[in-house]
Formats: sequence, structure tokens, C-alpha cells
Amino acid sequence: MSYTALYRKYRPDSFDYVRGQEPIVMTLKNQIKADRVGHAYLFCGTRGTGKTTIAKILAKVVNCEHPVDGNPCNECRMCRGIASQTLMNVIEIDAASNNGVDNIREIVEEVRYSPTEGRYKVYIIDEVHMLSTGAFNALLKTIEEPPAYVIFILATTEVHKIPVTILSRCQRYDFKRITADIITVQLQDLLREENIDAEEKALRFIARAADGSMRDALSLLDQCISYYLGETLTYDKVLEVLGAVDTEVFTKLLRQIREQSVIGCIQMLEEIETSGRELGQFTIDFTWYLRNLLLLQTSGDVAEILGISSENLAILQQEADNTDAQTLIRFIRIFSELSNQIKYATRKRILIEIALIKLCKPEMEQNYDSILNRVKLLEEKLEKGIAFAPGDMQSTMKAPTEQPVKKAPVILPDAIPEDLKEVVNNWRGIVGQILRKSPALGTVLQAAILSIGEDQRLLIAVTNGIDKDLIEKEEHMTRNEVPDLSKIIKAPIVYED
Repeated sequence: MSYTALYRKYRPDSFDYVRGQEPIVMTLKNQIKADRVGHAYLFCGTRGTGKTTIAKILAKVVNCEHPVDGNPCNECRMCRGIASQTLMNVIEIDAASNNGVDNIREIVEEVRYSPTEGRYKVYIIDEVHMLSTGAFNALLKTIEEPPAYVIFILATTEVHKIPVTILSRCQRYDFKRITADIITVQLQDLLREENIDAEEKALRFIARAADGSMRDALSLLDQCISYYLGETLTYDKVLEVLGAVDTEVFTKLLRQIREQSVIGCIQMLEEIETSGRELGQFTIDFTWYLRNLLLLQTSGDVAEILGISSENLAILQQEADNTDAQTLIRFIRIFSELSNQIKYATRKRILIEIALIKLCKPEMEQNYDSILNRVKLLEEKLEKGIAFAPGDMQSTMKAPTEQPVKKAPVILPDAIPEDLKEVVNNWRGIVGQILRKSPALGTVLQAAILSIGEDQRLLIAVTNGIDKDLIEKEEHMTRNEVPDLSKIIKAPIVYED
């Protein structure tokens, strides 16, 4: 017999074995026991949370000859036939590949015929949001008033794409993400059935990596078991198979960042990449690690929210105590931006290296949280008695959006026209405007010397020919930087080196 994947082999065949969706299960069981089964259901939620599984159990129990407390008996002829897919009472349709009007019209035609066996014909339409507008319209009347022997179960991961006219005709059930604790217990029960040994720490990591999806957790577990067939599944082995990075590695990396060691960060990134870790996943995991630190920094008892072992919690708490909240917010912002960029990047490592350099060198950024970070670093240096240049403090404290404009030396005779006098008085503001448009041009004008020519024209004297060429550059003219200056001055200008 061919091998069956774990998520298929251990798919629940009764409501009692469904984990993490107790309110939905209880509601459906009560409907079945009270014979109040609806004609149309909408199951919505993220992947792997049990939508299709519960739909199949519901389809089975409404046709079961001997239901037990709202569950199918799984022994009668109808239950066995539905499970083996030899009965036509349950029709599964993948809307992703059957999303046209003609596909739905076939269903509408079939609905007219009552089932040859059993009480109900159940149509399970998976990924129903993929249906076209015409297909939804074709289904509308039938789903509103189907025959008494027909039940529609629509499943989707993107409920916002379902027309309101369909939503209003269905009983809607929102499937929540399954917690890491529930997934861990389920994996432990499954491994006992399979006679496989595994560390709880390893299973908990798989549960967290599954991100609320039981199916994803079983698929990841299947992958880890296959790689280490016949061996005990340990935490380190799971990390290796899934290409993940341990909390200890993140802690070492954060310490290198706090020490502003660019070389140390790059070397750690090199080790992470050569050990086979996937860089995109590393970015996500490190952002999550920083998020956990921020929660510990700003909240009291968050151990249950983090869902990590007491050993890792102690490590995180120590790092959280050594890092302030504003710095963590800056780190998270940079890595969140990186996560969006790295998805489509061909050179992921280069982007990560740039992000790490930004973390180590807050002076590279000109925004509020980076300034706070730089001030904090200077305070730490002062406390440790480390000397620094006076310019360091000045560069730290200056505003991010403004650069100090040096007042140009002025060499003017006593009697000059009023318009030129006005230019001299407002020269700092004029250069400031140009500086925002073109930093290179503004920098040159900062160092320029103002004077007046023989023909009563304003003379802007620069130190060398390169600066003169930069001012008179054609692209500066086309970007309206120098022409703007001419309009403000309202007098002929001469550039001289």
C-alpha cells in the first residue's frame, strides 16, 4: 500500500476529534440532534483550520443511518460509502478550477434530481471566492431556495471576495487559528500512534511555525520525520530541516548590533547562510524575535502570549532588560520594511546586510527614532567614560530634516542697489531652499562668497572651476533651481571662480 501523508491519514472522521474549533462543532452537533440543519453554510478562515474536514463530517452525519450524539457512526453503509467516495451523495467541487458559469449551471441541473440513497445531497464548494461574477449569479437563486434534500457548504479563505447576496443566504462560521498548545498536544498524540519519539520543544517549534494551521503542522512534522527516519526528533534537527534559526543565534546577533559591530553582524549572517538557513525566513523570524522582546519590555506577564519555553523566556527577558523600547521599535521598523523588499529580491543577503548596517549605525538615518537611538548610545559612552569628538554630539542633536546653512562671507561696497542688499540679507534662506532641492548645489553655495561686479551685478565667487561648473550645470537649470535663484535676486548673476 502506498504511503499516506499524515494530514490525510489523521484527518478527523468525527466531530469529537476536531481540535481548536469547539464553538463551531458544538453548534453543528446541536443542529443535527435537533434536526435543524440549514440549507447553506459558509465556512471561512485561514488555511488548515478544519473547514473542509468539518464540511465532510457534516455531509457524512446528515446521511448517517445511526448517528451518535451528533456524530456519524462511521460503520453504517452510508458512512462507509461516503468515506470511500463510492456514493454520489457528497459532491466536492474545486472552485479554483471550476469557476465558470457553465460549471455552476451543471450543478443547478443536478440539484433537480433527488439522491438515490440517503437523505441529502451535499455540495462542498472549496475556495468559493474564485467563482466568477456570472457563476455567483447563476448560483444565487438555487442557494436561496434549494430543494429540501440539498445542502450547500461553501468554504473560503478570502471571505471579503464573496458577494453580499451570497453571504446573506448562508449561515456563516468563522474558523479561528489553532493555538500552538492545541497543535502540540495533537502532534504528541499522533506520534504515540506512530511510535516515534520526539522532544516536546521540537513539537512546539513546529506548532509555532505552522502559524495556526493544523495541516501545515502535520506537513512540517511529516517532513522532519522523513529526514530523520527512525531517529528521535530533536529541537536541533527540526531547526535544521525547516531552515530556521535558534533563539540563541538571534540573541548573539542582537548583542553584536548593540555593540555596533558591523563586522560581527556580517560574520553571523555568513554563518547563518552557510548553515543552510533560508534568508527570507530568517528575516521574518528575527522580526518576530524583536517583537517578543518589545512585549517583554512594555508588558508584564506575557509568557502565555509568547508561547515559548521557560528557558527561552529567561534569555529573552535578559535581552529585553538590556534594550529600550524605542530602540526595539526602530529595529522592528527596519526589518519589517526589509521583509516587504526581500520577497522579490534576487540578492537577499545584500538587503539584509544593509539593514544590519542601519541597525548598527543609527546616524545613517534621519528620523526621530534613530536620533533617540543615537542619543542613547552617546549617553552610554559617557557613562562608560568613553571619549568622543564634540562633533558627534552636534551631529546627533541636529534635526533630521534641516541642515545648518553656513552664512556666506559677504564682500560688498558701501553703496549698492536695494535689490542686491535684499539678496544679501536673505541669502541664508535662499540657500536653504536650494539645499532642500539639490544638496550638492546648496553645499557649494554655502561656501560661496558674495560680492558685486563693476556693472552692479551680484557676484557669486567660488573657490574652483568644478564648483562653478556645478552651479551652471544644465540639469540644474532644467530643474528650475538656478532660475529660481535668479527670480529671487531680481538682478543679473555672475558666477566666478
